[in-house]
Amino acid sequence: MKIRIGQIGVGAWGRNLLRNFCGLPEAQVVLACDIDPEVPSRLGPRYPEVRWTRDPREVLLADLDAVVIATPPSTHYLLAKEALRAGKHVFVEKPMTLSVEEGEDLVRLAEDEGRVLMVGHLMEYHPGVIKLKEYIDRGELGDIYYLYAARLNLGKVRREENALWSFAPHDISMALMLLGRDPLWVTAVGQSYLQDGIEDVVFLTLHFPGKVMAQVHVSWLDPHKVRRLTVVGSRKMAVFDDTEPAEMLRIYDKGIDAFSDYRSYGEAFSIRWGDIVIPKVPMAEPLALECAHFLECVRYRRPPKSDGRDGLRVLRVVEACQRSLERRGAPVGPQKVPERSGELFGAHRS
Repeated sequence: MKIRIGQIGVGAWGRNLLRNFCGLPEAQVVLACDIDPEVPSRLGPRYPEVRWTRDPREVLLADLDAVVIATPPSTHYLLAKEALRAGKHVFVEKPMTLSVEEGEDLVRLAEDEGRVLMVGHLMEYHPGVIKLKEYIDRGELGDIYYLYAARLNLGKVRREENALWSFAPHDISMALMLLGRDPLWVTAVGQSYLQDGIEDVVFLTLHFPGKVMAQVHVSWLDPHKVRRLTVVGSRKMAVFDDTEPAEMLRIYDKGIDAFSDYRSYGEAFSIRWGDIVIPKVPMAEPLALECAHFLECVRYRRPPKSDGRDGLRVLRVVEACQRSLERRGAPVGPQKVPERSGELFGAHRS
């Protein structure tokens, strides 16, 4: 049987979710909701099988298996909470909530209800990022020294959340996934140029065990569209560029070799210039893979890769960065996510 889905929020990003879920044979999008009265007239003809409403409560009360939430972040908590209480599985876009306390509440509720709670950390499903993770896990880059990412564009300017909350969850989730650990402490600085109190540009640094660092630059006030991640290891270096679909991942056999047995300072270090390898990365839309993963988890009652606890890990880092931002770059240590107390679906209600 197909998984019956209702979607709340069909705006700029929500329409991509709707397109993918409608295109998956395992899903049946029954109901879609958006407060903009023009959305059904624009999108309705493309999806004649979908019924439209402007009332989110109609989706929450409908006979559905799952609810997809792609609304402004300030509404995520209440909508996801009510959907879980109504016995629905939930896919919610990032950030999961705008506070750790609300995120913890959703995780507890999902586990108590035995329902899937999945957060839209899209980059964890990107074939290029997955391939990069394989290189790191095999040790081909050696020990990871540091990584840095940039997510820049001119617009769209947000009014409810700053660039940290809007953009950085993508890069933070990538850093946590690639490094397989949480940061010990973070720092963040930024500035508001267009609207008082809403930072248009933010520079943040995550400090991990073993002297590993990750720096992220996010902004919607920049002349270039940049979606790039660089990883520097002791053996090789890698660059993932999401704006270059044909050559999105490059592995550089470059580095500096240090020698303990040397006679002069010039012999202590040797710069290595090797080949550049462009691995073959499967061409697939990350969002389609993410949506298909959600359906698989709902059908087989499996915890998603980006489950509520993964969303909570990212949320704790983002919130720590926000506190550092408010303290003009003072170091802040994010709280750790507690271990799951039992099986995710050990006592779910049918």
